[in-house]
Amino acid sequence: MSLPVFKVEPGRLAGLGPGSVLTVTGPEARHAVTVRRLAPGERLELVDGAGTRVAGELRTGDGDGMEVAVTAVTSEPARRPRLVLAQALAKGDRDLLAVETATELGVDAVVPWQADRSIVRWKKERAAKSHEKWVHTVAAAAKQSRRATWPEVLPLHTTRDLARLLGEPGTRGLVLHEEARESLADRAGRAGAPWDGSDRIVLVVGPEGGIAPAELDILAAAGARTLRLGPEVLRSSTAGPAALAVLSAGLGRWADGPR
Repeated sequence: MSLPVFKVEPGRLAGLGPGSVLTVTGPEARHAVTVRRLAPGERLELVDGAGTRVAGELRTGDGDGMEVAVTAVTSEPARRPRLVLAQALAKGDRDLLAVETATELGVDAVVPWQADRSIVRWKKERAAKSHEKWVHTVAAAAKQSRRATWPEVLPLHTTRDLARLLGEPGTRGLVLHEEARESLADRAGRAGAPWDGSDRIVLVVGPEGGIAPAELDILAAAGARTLRLGPEVLRSSTAGPAALAVLSAGLGRWADGPR
């Protein structure tokens, strides 16, 4: 069974090795000791969100503090190409559901997209709060899936912002659209795929009302390719994670398991 995972601040795991003892305080320690009720001698893992994973044993724990004796330290290299989900804002928290599932499936970054047909709007007074909700959703899903590298949550993007992202060097944009002629599954894992040699693949998923024609033109002008998933029309909360699964299998990310 997988060990429980707790996140520490960036840099806290630097220089540690077997035999080191690390003191952890704050909400994560409180969760380990008070909520999970871990006892001295029980094993756990600490991650920094940037790829470092420390295995250790709980030495002491009380309130919002604990001491962990380090038994092993590993570093997980960044995977290439990076997989990014540009998820249109959607009603009923379907965008959050997509982001949560995408995190569990190994996405490297997520982009909240204010599409023309998005019913949900991040207005000035709620934008920061809504963005923080995405950050918390990613954090919870990353812990649940025992990830050492946590996805980045980019700022809210307009369609023009998204086009600029897609136009950056080394980036390939894939727009999921039910009327596309080409299938993502047909191209994944084959030589000559449109994303071969890319450093970053950005999957673009529209809202429940679909991507507006003018937006498709803007994204296409930025170099994005339009692909479909299959004969079924998926909801906004399902399309992105389904595409990530297809890409992960095609790119060999799941060939040997996560660790």
